[in-house]
Amino acid sequence: MKKAFLAAFGLVMLALPAQAQSADPSGTWVTQSGDTRVRIARCGAEYCGTIAASTYQKDTNNADPKLRDRAIVGVQMIWDLKPDGDGYKGQLYNPQDGKTYTGKLKVTSPKALQLSGCVFGGLICKSQTWTKVN
Repeated sequence: MKKAFLAAFGLVMLALPAQAQSADPSGTWVTQSGDTRVRIARCGAEYCGTIAASTYQKDTNNADPKLRDRAIVGVQMIWDLKPDGDGYKGQLYNPQDGKTYTGKLKVTSPKALQLSGCVFGGLICKSQTWTKVN
């Protein structure tokens, strides 16, 4: 009886769906437009992304006029990226419009990720696909 119970318990456990696990987004990624490279790495318990190279020189569209003359390389544009289902949620800064968005990131393959910036609590989102360069 005990063996039958253990066997049944084992079968039930195997039948349960596996907990979705987010793929590690670490690495250097090139934006869909190809004009910027972003290095994503661990920042404590979360992930963050810093601009590593760009065809843009300055953060000219920043909402804060005091920051518009700073170099774009080195700007942290992704922060507080935490696992959420099979992807991540966090904050995204878009240097092309100077705004910060609630963001979603999902690694879709070893060489691609989808990044979405959202407003109105996620009702309106714009997405793009980034390609891993290393």
